[in-house]
Amino acid sequence: MLVLVRSWSRVCLLSIVAISCNPPQKEAFPSEPAVRLDLHAIRERGYINALVDNNSISYFIYKGKPMGYEYELLQDLAKHLKVGLKIKVTSGVESAIDQLNKGEGDIIAFPLTINKPRKELVAFTRPHFNTYQVLVQRKPVNWRKLNEDQINASLIRTPSALGGKEIHVIKGTSHAMRIKNLSEEIGTDILVKEDTLNSESESLIRKVSVGEIDYTIADHTMAQVNAAYYPNLDVSTVLSIPQQIAWAVRKNSPELLTEIDDWLLQIKKRPTFMVIYNRYFKSPRTSLIRMKSDYFSYGSNRLSPYDDLIKEGAKKLQWDWRLLAAVVYQESKFNPTEESWAGARGLMQLMPETAKRFGAKNVNDPRQSMNAGVSYLKYLDRYWKKSVPDSVQRLKFILASYNAGLSHILDAKKLLRKYGKDKSVAVWDDNVQYYLLKKSDPGFYRDPVVAAGYCKCEEPVNYIQDVFERYEEYKIHIKDDLFDESAIQSVVTSN
Repeated sequence: MLVLVRSWSRVCLLSIVAISCNPPQKEAFPSEPAVRLDLHAIRERGYINALVDNNSISYFIYKGKPMGYEYELLQDLAKHLKVGLKIKVTSGVESAIDQLNKGEGDIIAFPLTINKPRKELVAFTRPHFNTYQVLVQRKPVNWRKLNEDQINASLIRTPSALGGKEIHVIKGTSHAMRIKNLSEEIGTDILVKEDTLNSESESLIRKVSVGEIDYTIADHTMAQVNAAYYPNLDVSTVLSIPQQIAWAVRKNSPELLTEIDDWLLQIKKRPTFMVIYNRYFKSPRTSLIRMKSDYFSYGSNRLSPYDDLIKEGAKKLQWDWRLLAAVVYQESKFNPTEESWAGARGLMQLMPETAKRFGAKNVNDPRQSMNAGVSYLKYLDRYWKKSVPDSVQRLKFILASYNAGLSHILDAKKLLRKYGKDKSVAVWDDNVQYYLLKKSDPGFYRDPVVAAGYCKCEEPVNYIQDVFERYEEYKIHIKDDLFDESAIQSVVTSN
């Protein structure tokens, strides 16, 4: 729906992610708690029930491991309270407040903006941090060849320049409210395209990057994280005043609120808080480095100091060793002490649980890491061989599972069975891959058949492409006398 924004008198500041917002008099749920359940009862029960959102910052699964800013802090909080932790995923702050006051949760672990309307409904904890809203826009096509002044000249840098522009926001959100107020402040009409409540900030940010839309609004922390994925985005134009972000509990849970506030004071005095904050808000999620000539800097037909280990592993897999080398470089750039933002370590970038499962006691030891990584790849090969007979297609399933975790690929297969009509679940290209990409869309990752939830699954799709491209380069420059190349000769051409 396209609306022409003129003046708007009410300001409703909401959370840093795209969540719906209605004026307080229109709230469809009671403002008072329907249950009385404070800290003593929670401790007697033995666990705290946390309401969280499933997105790329708060809570998600990476390589089979639950992660997220809210999730990691909740683990620390539960330990502080000496109780277990139960997670309940919900969507939208109104729904979360309703569930909280009905007793279906004990704490809303959302990045909530503190404001007066919400104070009538919940009790806020101490603030976690401050945030503000920014304009998300696309840099010029040739931005890499331009200097900073030239790039800035082509971008919107002041709110007044939004007059006459079409901006996509989610209906009823703080971002929509902000645009309406900006229209009044600058005295110029702004065209607002309101997407449905089933959309989210991250899906709109992606649309800006790929050119489907020109502008949207996001919280600066969410925008910065996504800008690491999409370097053609600019997120530097500020559109709002600073806003405090906090969690919330029921108004009749004063003991719980006091204990959480005490915990926040303590954790902010320790390095823990900033380590977690920086992990999700300050560090890029994936490496965008492509293969350069320094891949071949070792000369003498060698790619790395670990070629012999790679060749041993490739024999076990019955792979061309250059293909396995392409995987190792993609994972760690041949650095045995590499550690990712998510905690994956070693040459094969194994998560601790996976490394232990496949026999690596010290993942920084190149041989242990390689052996465990190869064992994991063999396990994935056996798993997919049952349902994917074609070796080239199976390789793509293996690589995607290694990168994103098996659960996300299984979700994509379920979505394909549900929505793909007669498409084959044994084919990666345009079949399972298509629905894997859909797992960043709330209309799909919240589907009942989906078990692992949200996934920014462009990463495994790009991962496969990058491995294949690197393998093709290795074949050009590096000789191989160990493997019958015809066995996988169609890998690159079929892609």
